[in-house]
Order: sequence, then C-alpha cells, then structure tokens
Amino acid sequence: MIAKTISAIPYGFEGSIIDVEGDMNKGLPAFNIVGMANKTVTEARERVKSAIINSGFSFPDKKVTINLAPADLLKDGSHLDLPIALTVLALSRQISKSDLENRLFVGELSLDGELRPIKGIINIIEVAKKAGYKEIYLPLKNASQASLIPDITVYGIKNLTELFLHLKGQKILSPTKKSVVKNNKTDKNGPFLDHIRGQNYAKRALAIAIAGHHNILISGPPGAGKTLLAKVAANLLPPPTAEEQIAITKIHSLTDSSEDIITSRPFRAPHHTASAVSIIGGGAKALPGEISLAHLGILFLDEIPEFNRSVLETLRQPMEDKVISVSRANMKTVYPADFMLVATMNPCPCGYLGDPTHECTCSQTQIQAYTKKLSGPLFDRIDLVISVPKVDNSDLLKSAPKDNQEHIVVKNNITEALARQRARYKKEGFYNSSLSSNQVSSLLSITDKAKEILTLASEKLNLSARSYFKVLKVAQTISDLEGSETIDAPQITEALSYRKR
Repeated sequence: MIAKTISAIPYGFEGSIIDVEGDMNKGLPAFNIVGMANKTVTEARERVKSAIINSGFSFPDKKVTINLAPADLLKDGSHLDLPIALTVLALSRQISKSDLENRLFVGELSLDGELRPIKGIINIIEVAKKAGYKEIYLPLKNASQASLIPDITVYGIKNLTELFLHLKGQKILSPTKKSVVKNNKTDKNGPFLDHIRGQNYAKRALAIAIAGHHNILISGPPGAGKTLLAKVAANLLPPPTAEEQIAITKIHSLTDSSEDIITSRPFRAPHHTASAVSIIGGGAKALPGEISLAHLGILFLDEIPEFNRSVLETLRQPMEDKVISVSRANMKTVYPADFMLVATMNPCPCGYLGDPTHECTCSQTQIQAYTKKLSGPLFDRIDLVISVPKVDNSDLLKSAPKDNQEHIVVKNNITEALARQRARYKKEGFYNSSLSSNQVSSLLSITDKAKEILTLASEKLNLSARSYFKVLKVAQTISDLEGSETIDAPQITEALSYRKR
C-alpha cells in the first residue's frame, strides 16, 4: 500500500517541495527513511513513532518505508516530522488518503504529539504558493509569520490530535487571520541626534547617508562619539514597508525559529574577531551571515581596521551587487545583502593622531600599516568619509533637549528626500545609491557649472570612475534633502568634501 503527503523545506534562500511517500508491507516490523536524509531527519523515526502512540493512535506492526522525493536533494531539519506521521497514519488507514490531498503539511513533532516551531517558514509558504497549494498546515507558533504571505490559507496546529479531528471534520479549525503589521516608530529608548554634543558636520553627513542609503566611514579619536553616531543612524532609518518586513523576517527566520514578525530594520554589529563564515554566511547548511542579516538595514563595523583584511575584502562584491553567493559542497545559494555600511575607525592605532590635547605615540610606519588595512577598492565603495573631533569636556554634562526637536526635523527631512526618490525612480527600495552609471546620466539633472567643478576636482583628486559617480549620487541626495530638482555647484562641492581619505 502506498500513501503520500506533500511537504516542503527551506533550501538556501528559497524552498523546495518534498513528496513524503510511504509504503507498508508484511515482514518484520521496521521503520526506515530513505531519500538523502541527514541525521536530523532520520531521527524523526523515534519522534514520529512516539508522537503517534502518545496521541492515542496505533503504530503499524509491519515494515514501513518512507521515501523523501526528490531523492537527490539533501534534506535537513525537523520540518518533515508531521508529514511523515500523517503518511504513516494514512498507510495504516487511520486517516484516508483523500484527507491529505491538495494540502501541504510541515512541522516538528515532540514525543507527546505537540507541534514545535520550525525555521524558514516564509520560504516554505512561498514555495508552496508557487506550486499551487492554497491550504497549509503548520505549527501554531509559526502561523503569524506564515500569514504575512497573501492569498494562501494557513492553519496553525497545536498537536497531532487536533489536526486529526480537523481532517476528519469532527472539530473544524479556523484559519489564521492575516497579520496586520504596523510600521515601527522611532525607538524612544534609543539615542537621538539631540543627544550628540556638537558634531554638526557629522550629523549632516549622517542624514545624507541615510537619506540616500549611502555607505559612510566615520573617523575620529576615542570619545568623539563615533559609535553613538552609528546607533543614532539606526533610529533615523525609515520604517520598512510591508514587502520589506516579509523580506527581513524571511532571512532571519532561516537562523531563528522565533515566531516574531520583524517590524524594524536590522542593525547588525559583528565584533572584529568574527570569522569570515559568520560575516559572509556558510557552514554545513550554507546559512546567511551578518551581511545578509543586515539586509535592508545597517551593517555596523566598529573599528573597521581591526577586522581581518580577508573578511573586509569579501564585502566588496555584496556592496556593489547587493547579493552574496554562498557555495558549499552540497549547495550553492544566493542571499540578498542590500545593507547600508556604517563603519568607524581611529585615525591611528593609538587613536590620537591630530588630537591637540593628547600626543600620538604611533610611528609613521604603524600609521600607514593601520590605514592600509582598508584597501583602495573597498574604500572606493564608501560614499562618505568624515572626520570627527573630540568633544570638549565642558560640553559633556550639558543636558539634551527633552523634545528631541533636532532629531524629529532631520527624520522628517529624510522621509521627504526618500519620497522624492520614489517619485523619481517609481520603484520601492531604490535609492540614489542604487543608480548605475548609465542611470546617473539619464535620470539626474546636472547643471553645467556642477559638471565643470566635478571634472576639475576629479582630475586634481584623481577620482576613479566609481568615485566620480558616487559624488554625483551623494550630490543628488543633498539636492533631495534641500528640495531641489537639479544638482548645482553647492551640492557638488559639499559631496566632494566627503570624498577625502
């Protein structure tokens, strides 16, 4: 006798439909799982058997073989526990095959038949929808995330018994209501621009960076407020759209089985001792790394020269292409990596080069070696580079305004600048920094005076072609913040001031 249950697993950043086929024959009692299943899947035999018995059903006293098709696809994780259990119940005629038709089932079983949440649920729902399945049964704690995907019916299940009663029509469950997710507001507990003493130049650069989704490098001595500026940037980010919330939740659900819907943009801050795999992604399961977990948010690298140079060089491709390819022996997958880089560094190893109140103890050789850790090609991909001075001690005890008026004004300006970009490019999630060189020429309005200044500056500063266009893109963001339709001399001049190394 043959029975089949349809399921799915996350596979890279996508998903894959899995046919859970079952066969039962006379012979010595056995329970085998075949079809490129790793240890986690093969261990499902004990979980499924105990869950069936402890839920009040009988486990067949025959030879049962479960095949996971396609057989050449590596299966990993506990996603297939529930469909395996249902296939066994169908083989033993405790449920009918028709109960399983045109439905997709996924979930991990505990020994008592309870369903536990699984990772990558949005990947599973998306691939199920593409395959034409409209009815999905999954753990109750995954139902909220799953309901983010429109035009599909999701049933959150507590245990195997509850699902059985629903399939037999004895106790019908209601589908999970679609999640209504509100955009996040400003984090009232986070830092505001008003909390930063002085540093008007840095605040201006930060607003430009966020308004145009530009990468920024902040250099300065210890105590200048570099890290605080980076944290303020997270509080200035615009809230994600509904589509962006799905994308952010999807990438994070691959590494976390939490049922939460992520409603704010990520702020990832890996330590400089982090390995290349943790930054890029990979491992045995080719999971996303920090640069993908920062997708649609900020990747903050504090003291960027302290990172291993080989790790820093891996940032070049995703900073340009907005995706990262992770290849391992068993799979190759492409993860999104559209992040905004915010990096900080000291001017020298001791941090006091150029400080009028503290003598630098570094040799010229040490300073050169320190600054060279940031290669030319990587530096070329950073849009704004600023130096911040140390804050005077007399300013440190001044109380910040309670109304955070400066922060509110700047955030409103950023929101208006982003609206101008959406109107210009007619595309969500597309910023001035996203423009290609051809798009810069065709979509931006540049005065002759601005072109003249940029041409002259590019010759004197020896700007690369990439840097040339980055100056124009930053200048366009400045124009958007000022409400101007064209790039003129003042915008070009200011943009050039952020290109120094």
